[in-house]
Amino acid sequence: MILCLGAGAKHRGRAEPLSSTNDSRHLRLGPTDATEALRWWVRAGVDATLDETPHDRFAESSGAEQRLGPNAPGSAREPSTAPETASPARLSGGGKPPEAGEIAARALAEAATDLETLRSVMADFDGCALKRTATQLVFADGVPGSRVMFVGEAPGGDEDRIGRPFVGRAGQLLDRMLGAVGLDRRSVYIANVVPWRPPGNRTPTLQETQACLPFIRRQIDLADPEILVCLGGSAVQTLLGVPGGITRVRGSWSDYKRDRGPPIRALAMFHPAYLLRQPAQKRLAWADMRALAAALKT
Repeated sequence: MILCLGAGAKHRGRAEPLSSTNDSRHLRLGPTDATEALRWWVRAGVDATLDETPHDRFAESSGAEQRLGPNAPGSAREPSTAPETASPARLSGGGKPPEAGEIAARALAEAATDLETLRSVMADFDGCALKRTATQLVFADGVPGSRVMFVGEAPGGDEDRIGRPFVGRAGQLLDRMLGAVGLDRRSVYIANVVPWRPPGNRTPTLQETQACLPFIRRQIDLADPEILVCLGGSAVQTLLGVPGGITRVRGSWSDYKRDRGPPIRALAMFHPAYLLRQPAQKRLAWADMRALAAALKT
């Protein structure tokens, strides 16, 4: 969503600025009120602003680098000829150094010895920007220690409000899918890769996912399911590293590799939210649920 600023916005069918005089320049906000106003817009899904004057951001960035000089922090440097050594602990996906949030999350997750401790440290964690726009942490639902654990992508609006995963329309569909094979929330455990709702229900960024990844990996370890069901392409790619779209890999079994201990059998499935948009795919989801039920019997 884009917020248009300036007098010309109202002539383009946009909402007029919030001021009794229809001129936002007359609106004076203190630091606290301004922060709360920005927080409100972010929760509403606004992630970009436009004014009446075009800006060449590439030229501005280039000009700033030239003014700062080649030795300024963050400026481009000639590649070093000395070989760089890096331990696996320093590297994240793609060989890039992990962000500070990911490093902190990894240390906190490894120190958590049970799920309640993990929930507590996640509630106090400030290394993911989504926490500042979400209403609350959405940790898990169901029964820890169940034979099956379902993992989705991130909470939606209903989940953010209530504090439990899969309680909106997609969650209601998931409940019906579980009931069709003799399961319910008292016999499964449910969580998300990212435990905070992204603004406007957008897809979490790679940085946000990486910051939360140590937590969901530790949550899986502590829940210790026999079967892990990854709902949607994002969960499949993040947890299983399986390339390709969900329409190609759904219904396939693979191994979820744990940090410690034996691997867990993992099944890729459509996310219930996708099935709401594409009801014709429910027949494939039903085949996947039957495969899950058969695996539980054997």
